[in-house]
Amino acid sequence: MNNNNTNWVLACIDGSSLTEAVCDYAAWIAQRVDAPLKLLHGIDHHHETATAIDLTGNIGLDSREHLLEDIINLEQQQSKLRLQQGKQLLQDAKERVIRAGVSEPVCNQRHGSLVESLIELEDDIRVLVIGVRGKVHENKPDKLGAKLESIIRSLHRPILVVNAPFKAPQRIMIAYDGSTASEKAIDMVANSPLYKGLDCHLVCVCKDDVSADRLLDQATDKLRSAGGIEVTSVKLQGKVDLALCDYQSKRDIDLTIMGAFSHTRIHDLLLGSFTAKMLLNTKKPLLLLR
Repeated sequence: MNNNNTNWVLACIDGSSLTEAVCDYAAWIAQRVDAPLKLLHGIDHHHETATAIDLTGNIGLDSREHLLEDIINLEQQQSKLRLQQGKQLLQDAKERVIRAGVSEPVCNQRHGSLVESLIELEDDIRVLVIGVRGKVHENKPDKLGAKLESIIRSLHRPILVVNAPFKAPQRIMIAYDGSTASEKAIDMVANSPLYKGLDCHLVCVCKDDVSADRLLDQATDKLRSAGGIEVTSVKLQGKVDLALCDYQSKRDIDLTIMGAFSHTRIHDLLLGSFTAKMLLNTKKPLLLLR
C-alpha cells in the first residue's frame, strides 16, 4: 500500500455472513495507516425483459400486455427493495466502523457490475477489502465468490480477502519466491505502518536450498533494515499451497501476503490456480498483490 492518504481503504459489503468481518478488517487497516474508509455496496440488476420471456402462444394480445405490465411493476418493486436493503446495510456497516474507531466513513451505493465499478474506482483505492464469498456461495466452503477471481485479475491494487471473523493480526506470513509480486510484498511490508510491531514470517517453499537461502537473506535484510518488524525466515519443501497452509495453521499466522494469479488463464485451467487453492484452503485472510 502506498503512502498517499487521499486513497481509500474500500470495503465491499453485500450482507453475507462475512460482511461484519470485512468491515472490521477495513477499519483496522484504515486506522493503522491513517487512511479514509469507504463502504461500497453494489446493486447488480439482472432484468428479465419482455424479450427474455416467451409471451407468444394462444393467449390474447390484451392478456400479453397485462402480463408485461405486471412483470415491469414487479421489477420496479424489487429494484426499490434492493435499494432500501442496500442503504440499511450501508448504515449498519457505517455504525460498526465508527464504533471501531473510524471517523467519518463514507457510504457509496452503485448500480451495475461490481467488477466494472471497482475498475472505475481503482485509481482511488489504497487497499480493497472483500469477502472470499458473497451471499450466493456463503454456505459453500468449496466455492469462491462468483466475482472474486474477476476482481483479483482486473485490479492492480492490494486486495485483502477475508474468510473468517476479525482478529487483529499479530503474526503475518509472506509467501516469498523472488517473483515480482513477492518483491512487491517485501517493499510494502517494509515501508507501510500497517505492519509495524508485528511478527513477520518470511516463508520460501523451494527445492533448491542454495537459492532459497539467497532469496531469504536478501529479503530478510530489507525487512530488518526498515525497523519495527520482527522477522523469522523459513525454508519449506513440498507442494507450495499445502506447505504454506500447514505452516500458517501450526504457527497461528493471522494474515498471509502473497502474489496473485501469476499464470495465464490457460495454465490455470490445466493445472489449477495456486491462488485459488490458497483462497479455498487457508483459514485466515489473504492479502493479494498483482
